Amino acid sequence: METKPPLPPFTFESATQKTRMAEDAWNSRDPDRVVQVYTEDTRWRNRAEFPVGRAEVHQFLTRKWAKELDYRLVKELWAFTGNRIAVRFAYEWHDAAGQWFRSYGNENWEFTEQGLMAWRFASINDLAISEAERKFHWPLGRRPDEHASLSAMDL
Repeated sequence: METKPPLPPFTFESATQKTRMAEDAWNSRDPDRVVQVYTEDTRWRNRAEFPVGRAEVHQFLTRKWAKELDYRLVKELWAFTGNRIAVRFAYEWHDAAGQWFRSYGNENWEFTEQGLMAWRFASINDLAISEAERKFHWPLGRRPDEHASLSAMDL
């Protein structure tokens, strides 16, 4: 059976690593890559959408990144226990008209023994910002290690 280390039960170090791995995957904006860390029957709540299974998640992510242009994400571990992790996040993006947004939220994750995410519950709010208010300026892709965390940016 497929595994995606680090595996539960999580420690602070392994939960932090799992959080950064998720951030890196999402910053790739590659649905094919991202869906590989979810179970075949994964269940999500993302705003008012409820995709079930990798195929629906793939469709969701494809739509998301076609709309949310120049997407850059920072995730931060909030809490963990056993096979669950809670994170908070912020990401910046703009729409086709050029309006920038910062989206803030929290996610609750539950993993199988194999380290695949079976459940993802996300609550997200969007704030329209000016281009001058942007805080995430690295080249598209992985956030540089030296980039400030959410806490360091007071986000």
